[in-house]
Amino acid sequence: MTPEFIEIGRGLCYAGAGLAFGLGGAGSAWGIATASHAAAGVMREKPELFGRMLVMIALPGTQGFYGFIAAILMMTQTGLIGGSQLKITLGTGLALFFVGLGAGAALFISAIKQGEASAAGISLVARRPEQAGRAILFPAFVETYAVVALLATILFIVFLTSPLALQYLSR
Repeated sequence: MTPEFIEIGRGLCYAGAGLAFGLGGAGSAWGIATASHAAAGVMREKPELFGRMLVMIALPGTQGFYGFIAAILMMTQTGLIGGSQLKITLGTGLALFFVGLGAGAALFISAIKQGEASAAGISLVARRPEQAGRAILFPAFVETYAVVALLATILFIVFLTSPLALQYLSR
């Protein structure tokens, strides 16, 4: 394996890490903005409901953290952060690129949709404040898929960077 292919593999891996982080963060910003717009409309008339809406405003922000976790794990498992750098083959780098892209896409879309679900819950709370507990279930169900995406990403990263996998994939 030539040094050039190792560097291409490493570059693809870090591009995937950047996509997981960047898309997760962008989706979170979008989702929080959507929920915030709905909450601002409600608070013009009923400012006392802010506390009940705060969690629903913040929930779409978790995907940005999940993308950050995925990116940090990719960088630590491959040696960019602390430790000796692994030989990342072109195939492993490509696989990690697509893991990051898939995670980023799932986090991006789920954050946007969670913002929309939060906005729907905020609308319910505006009309029926006693339903705040039920309203939080709307965005919480969307959160499930962001968590599944994070868990799948962690499993892929750990498998693809394990010594046994690297030995097998470098054949």
